[in-house]
Amino acid sequence: MAAAVKQVNAHAETMGSQAALFMNINAAKGLLEVMKTNLGPRGTIKMLVGGAGDIKLTKDGNVLLREMQIQNPTAVMIARTAVAQDDITGDGTTTTVLMIGELLKQAE
Repeated sequence: MAAAVKQVNAHAETMGSQAALFMNINAAKGLLEVMKTNLGPRGTIKMLVGGAGDIKLTKDGNVLLREMQIQNPTAVMIARTAVAQDDITGDGTTTTVLMIGELLKQAE
């Protein structure tokens, strides 16, 4: 007897495991590229422009991750992990993103 399958989202995409891994790695690489220039005392300052035109200048990874509108679920999970790191220890947001990004690059 075949089990009934309930379709949650008719417009959802399906992909194989290799394609999913590739997509997750690319999401991590995207965050890595944005955050890697923030690390250290010579890190660069980023300009964030809000919807109302307000401007923030920061190199704080926590602020960047909280303000960015991240769409990819894997990138969201990485950002939440890094923000949790900052909430608990008060630092390490950028390092957390860089470590996760490099680990996923090694999985490629």
